[in-house]
Amino acid sequence: MLMKKEIVCILCSLFCFGYCFLIYSIKSGTRFYMIWGMGGFFFLGLLFFVHFKFWTKLPPMLQRVITAVIILGILMFVIVEGCIISTYRAKGEANLDYLIVLGAQVKANGPSAALKFRLDTAYDYLTENDGTKCIVSGGQGANEPHSEAQGMRDYLIGKGIAPERIIMEDQSTDTSENIAFSARFLDMETDSVGIVTNNFHVFRGVHLAKHYGFKNVCGIAAPSNIYFQLNNMVREFFGIMKDLMYGNLV
Repeated sequence: MLMKKEIVCILCSLFCFGYCFLIYSIKSGTRFYMIWGMGGFFFLGLLFFVHFKFWTKLPPMLQRVITAVIILGILMFVIVEGCIISTYRAKGEANLDYLIVLGAQVKANGPSAALKFRLDTAYDYLTENDGTKCIVSGGQGANEPHSEAQGMRDYLIGKGIAPERIIMEDQSTDTSENIAFSARFLDMETDSVGIVTNNFHVFRGVHLAKHYGFKNVCGIAAPSNIYFQLNNMVREFFGIMKDLMYGNLV
């Protein structure tokens, strides 16, 4: 008869494999879905570990080291996720000089769902603040028909935003470059800037801008798809840890 711990391992493994397939099926343009597949195999291995009681056979010192590493990892994850959630509902300020809309995947039929959320949020802001200009930022990936900036510009113009209010930055390949390359079109010392991106991404976007020297910057949070939010939050944790390691957030 299976123990409770073994049942939990099986359920977690099934969840990870199922979620991996769900994320893969939307063809988001990244391979982050693989981490959920790895999670599924991890819980299968843990099931094997628990079933044969290998934990009790480990030296006590090794047990303590493993326990400490797990606790430290959980603590770091909770802290980072708390930082992400802290800017979840950022509304920005009125009458900013510029918006920077961070890029995401574009497809042959238009912006991806995540990018559309960002663009619709930018559109709402631009219609309410007619003196604000908009920098759309994102280069062309291998799986994209054109640059993200071009797709974003076309979308906003199609919704009625005047072309002269839109500036294209079409060379960047990641969030850090989105910010750094967009800075060339404005004065970081004096211009007020709003970073428009999905809610889970605002914290990193704003802090990257501060790292690069933006003196007056705020976040403007766009919605995101609730079904993929868990994937987004976990992926963002790794993104923040990467930028911390590279010194981009300090």
